[in-house]
Amino acid sequence: MSIRNIAIIAHVDHGKTTLVDQMFRQAGVFRDNQAVEERVMDSNPLERERGITILAKNTAVEWRGVKINIVDTPGHADFGGEVERILRMVDGVVLLVDAAEGPMPQTRFVTRKALELGLQPVVVINKVDRSDARPHEVHDEVLELFMDLEASDAQLDAPFLYAVGRDGWASPDPDVEGGDLTPLFDTIVSHVPAPRVDPDGPFQMLVSTLDYSSYVGRIAIGRIERGRVRVGDRVSLLALGDPGPVTDPAQVEDARVSKLYTFRGLERIDVEEAVAGDIVALAGLEGVEIGKTVTHPEHRERLRGIAVEEPTLSVDFTVNNSPFAGQSGQYVTTRQLRERLYKELERNVALRVEETDQPDTFTVSGRGELHLTILMETMRREGYEFQVSRPRVVTRRSGDGTLLEPYEEAVVEVPSDMVGTVIEKLGSRRGEMTEMRPMGDSGTTRLRFRIPARGLFGYRSEFLTDTRGEGILHHQFDSWGPWAGPIKGRTRGVLVADREGKAVGFALFNLQERATMFVSPGDPCYAGMIVGENVRTDDMDVNVSKEKKLTNMRTTSSDENIKLEPPRRITLEYALEFIADDELIEVTPDAIRLRKRILDANQRKKAAKRTAQAQAG
Repeated sequence: MSIRNIAIIAHVDHGKTTLVDQMFRQAGVFRDNQAVEERVMDSNPLERERGITILAKNTAVEWRGVKINIVDTPGHADFGGEVERILRMVDGVVLLVDAAEGPMPQTRFVTRKALELGLQPVVVINKVDRSDARPHEVHDEVLELFMDLEASDAQLDAPFLYAVGRDGWASPDPDVEGGDLTPLFDTIVSHVPAPRVDPDGPFQMLVSTLDYSSYVGRIAIGRIERGRVRVGDRVSLLALGDPGPVTDPAQVEDARVSKLYTFRGLERIDVEEAVAGDIVALAGLEGVEIGKTVTHPEHRERLRGIAVEEPTLSVDFTVNNSPFAGQSGQYVTTRQLRERLYKELERNVALRVEETDQPDTFTVSGRGELHLTILMETMRREGYEFQVSRPRVVTRRSGDGTLLEPYEEAVVEVPSDMVGTVIEKLGSRRGEMTEMRPMGDSGTTRLRFRIPARGLFGYRSEFLTDTRGEGILHHQFDSWGPWAGPIKGRTRGVLVADREGKAVGFALFNLQERATMFVSPGDPCYAGMIVGENVRTDDMDVNVSKEKKLTNMRTTSSDENIKLEPPRRITLEYALEFIADDELIEVTPDAIRLRKRILDANQRKKAAKRTAQAQAG
């Protein structure tokens, strides 16, 4: 059977997973009467809640005698580790672009990777039924993007289709609507080349991703580059290193293929044999890791490994030592935290974990805030309790000794009358505007900035306030650049609880005029816990458990119901952007709390005085 291997690339929320649902339906993956939930590819609960793809998925459909292996790739630059691995398995990409928004920053990130690897693109301009759709302009913007990314002549000659993925149709003509996805399937088969592999040579495969089964253990997933493999075959697993022949026995682990699977729809199918070009899953390799090569035992030739960009952001994970430690978590010890973080390294190739001089603290570095918060949220749901520090940017030295830091490309879409405020705020955070252009007749302007990653810490909530919730902000890693100097951090102080107890409505009512509260009546609090954001620049110790004094007097005014504003909901993303250096995020299965590192108010004041003296001296 002929094979085509494709990845689907799209920015968050451009309709990628919905399009794949329709491809399944029209290729006969589901029975006519089968009940199928929407966005079947987003199987991880976090993916469903956030509406984004985090983990790459392998699926396959058959179309007129051709097997099309489809990989759904993450659209967010923070998951560059996933993207890099996936694109090594495929020969073409379907680039999905929203007909109104056009190519966005994350589209650019993954497309650059695909073009560098020489993959052949098929462009689908999706959601052409939107009232603000502008398919002809978006067509030109995609071609501009390809030219910016130095696409080859063959890549610039990519076919364009116009589609509504939700309704399941695609057309080569933007003025012809309706039908089905036949034009998309036919274009993939005719335009994406068959895998460039050697079907007759000795077996060779690069491990691009991993899965785990309690029944068969670790499962290696990748594309067979050469030869064929059968269940029961002896194979060699080669350690990571430079490409070429491997002669050192210490770098070789011999194993036997106990199970072999290929993909059909969302299912993994047991097979006895698989051939070059197909994407398969192998079981029986105990020490398998991403980037290792599996070969015929008599032809141990290592393939080029997977290069993943270095982390740009790091935080400290610490064992939870707050007064509420251990109340809701199942895993709370240093040993359990260490084991879980090092286990994450097996799959999450873009992550780094380092021990520190404090036995209960680990430095975890990743590609961005989203990359790190997804790990925290996953661990929280698994029953772990821990504390997290304020993020720091990872720095490096250039050849001439210059200190470098990561810079982000930030793309902002705001109503045109708010442009001045955004330019002023990002300018004060060392941002440099590189582009400003109006978005059609919508009254919206798109701004593009190059800004130090530090400059975006704590900015998102300020941005939403400045744009009254109407602005859109996307950012992704751009490049390393010279250290930009000091950048101002949070300008407001916090309210800190001065004793343990439950928050009371009466106390919150009296505090809400000078603060935005983070707690509701009945929420348990402890001394040193942050319960609100002060309108002023200094921190303030408050008693949120203070009850109304009872008297035997009765007046209409004193018995009026108190009206409380809803508290600000603390998410991990908000918490990471909000906290200062002397604060921590307490993460437990049932709560996310903010706290001061030093809980005792007197000790805190002494420490602040020492810090001020050290800075002055």
